[in-house]
Amino acid sequence: MTATALRALLAAKTVTHLPGVYDPVTAALAVRAGHRGVHLSGAAVSAIALGRPDLGYVHGTQIAERATTLIPALDGVPLLADADTGYGNPLHAVWTGLAYARAGISGLHLEDQVNPKRCGHLAGKEVVDAGLAAAKISALADHVPHLALIARTDAYAGHGLPETIRRCQLYVEAGADAVFPEGVDGLDDLHAITAALPGVPIVVNRSEAAGDRPVVTDEDLAEAGVRLVLHPVAALLAAMRAASLAYRSIAEDGSAAPVDRMAWPDFTALVGQDEALDLDAHYIPARTIQGR
Repeated sequence: MTATALRALLAAKTVTHLPGVYDPVTAALAVRAGHRGVHLSGAAVSAIALGRPDLGYVHGTQIAERATTLIPALDGVPLLADADTGYGNPLHAVWTGLAYARAGISGLHLEDQVNPKRCGHLAGKEVVDAGLAAAKISALADHVPHLALIARTDAYAGHGLPETIRRCQLYVEAGADAVFPEGVDGLDDLHAITAALPGVPIVVNRSEAAGDRPVVTDEDLAEAGVRLVLHPVAALLAAMRAASLAYRSIAEDGSAAPVDRMAWPDFTALVGQDEALDLDAHYIPARTIQGR
């Protein structure tokens, strides 16, 4: 199971970077680049599917549906998906987890914001009672144990490091495989979390939504207990920038020739055109004979 592969990344002593993917083509590109795991962001799904910001417009059913289109292209590479707040109480969190598992998702991260949530880098976030958040994690651990479970807390911005650590401890006791202290960047703070939760893997976010971040090496992050680094929208932003340049060039010059683009043969290879044509050619004679 790919959940086993994701848990192996969490158990390693090194840092693994998970890029965001959002459709089969980007999933295939990530695999070809050699990534050992990828991430599906609620912000990306909200933007791509709905054209809306990351303000709670997307439900877990939409993320699960999107994931079903990614799994074949990932060829066994584990997918970690955003589950926001679980979309309700512990009962709803379990339903979300079951839907994710059926979709082929390997693990999810669940946050302790109020519902509907806000993007993790926006001001004005509120967190729910830690007991309620822990109950959702406990329910998921009990009823969907085959999913890797990462507990995210957004307490740092409004309540500081001590409350962040308290919540991380509570969530690990409830059954989380790893913790995701949103907004914690500094090595000193990361080391403090590791000291309070020895052996518990830490996940950090490197979203461009947060602006400039401290430059920290993978070696330093690994020493501080970090095992996964998420890049939820890097590829999406790069694609949007490239598309905007192509559209502008066509509008102004009548051609996209000045814009750097993937070659058409590379694109058709990525989506498996040759394999599809070979399969079609193989079965055309059989259909022709049957039709006589």
